[in-house]
Amino acid sequence: MPELVVLTEQLNAPVPGGTGRYTAELLKALKDTAPDGWTVASAATANADRVLRLPRRALVALWERGLPPRLGPHVHAPTPLAPLPGAVVTVHDVVPWTHPETLTPRGVAWHRKVIAKAACQAKALVVPTRAVADQLREHLHVEVPVHVVPNGVTKLVGPKPDDLPERYVLAIGTIEPRKGFDLLVRATERLMVPLVVIGPQGWGGVDLHAPHVTLLGRVSDERLASVLAGASVLAAPSLAEGFGLPVLEAMAAGVPVVHSDDPALVEVAGGTGTVVRRGDLASLTEGLRAVLSDSHHTVERGLTRASDFTWEKTARGVWNTHLDEPD
Repeated sequence: MPELVVLTEQLNAPVPGGTGRYTAELLKALKDTAPDGWTVASAATANADRVLRLPRRALVALWERGLPPRLGPHVHAPTPLAPLPGAVVTVHDVVPWTHPETLTPRGVAWHRKVIAKAACQAKALVVPTRAVADQLREHLHVEVPVHVVPNGVTKLVGPKPDDLPERYVLAIGTIEPRKGFDLLVRATERLMVPLVVIGPQGWGGVDLHAPHVTLLGRVSDERLASVLAGASVLAAPSLAEGFGLPVLEAMAAGVPVVHSDDPALVEVAGGTGTVVRRGDLASLTEGLRAVLSDSHHTVERGLTRASDFTWEKTARGVWNTHLDEPD
C-alpha cells in the first residue's frame, strides 16, 4: 500500500507562522482526500506519526545535504526546510531574492541555498500563486516542474469580542520588517482609530507599542475568529508575500480588506480588496480611510472570492503532483 509521508517539522518551530498553518491544514486535507489504496503519515522530530530520533538541528543539517532518514519513495515537504531529492517541495515565496533586506543575512543565505537545492533535485515544486512561480523562474534556475496550487482558507466564525474597542483595524502576522506593520501604526494614529495586532514577535526589533495599539500575540483559532468578527477592516500592508492567508481569512469572515500592491496579494484578492502602494504612508492612510467610511463596499465580493479557496482543492492539487497528473 503506497504511503505519502508529510514532513511536519515546521509545526515544532518556535514561530510556526503562516507555513505552520499551511502544514497543519494540508496534512489534514491530504488524509481526507487520499486516493484509494493510499495512506498518509506525518514525520518530524516530535508530535508526528513517525518520530525521527534526531535533534532538530541535526535533522535540518542532514536535510540540507540530502541525507535524511529513509522515509520512502513518496515525500511531501510543506516548506523548503527539507529540500529532499525526489520529494515534492512547497516554496511559499521568493522573498530572499525579491526583498532580502526584510530578512536576516543568515536567513537570506539559508533560504536561497535550500530553495535552489529543491529547484534542482526535487521531483517537483508547489507554489501558492503564479506571482511566486514567475518570480522563482526570474531569480533562479529551475530544473523541475513548478505547479501552482493555491492555499485554502479556513472560515473562522465567532462572536464579537467584549474586551476590544467597538471599532478597530486588525493586522495578522508575525511582527517583522516585511509585514509593514510599523507603517500601519502611523496610519492608524493619523486616523485616530485603534489597531489590534495578532501574531508573535519576530526578528528585526519591530516595536509596535503605542497608546492606540493592542498586541495580542499568538491566539487560538477561537480567539482569532472572535477578533475577526469585531474588526472594521483587515490591513495587510506587506512589502512581500507569497500568498497572504490572512487576507482570505478576513474575506471569508465578511471583513473588508486593505492590502498592498504586492503581486501575490493582488492575485489572491482578485480585485475584491482596496489596493495601496507598498511602503507609502499616505496611500495606506487614504485606503483605510475609504474603507472605514464605507466598510461594506467590498464585503460581498470578498465572501465570494474566499469561497473559491478550499483546503480540499489544495490537497487535490498536491496529490496530482505526486501522482503525475495534470492540475
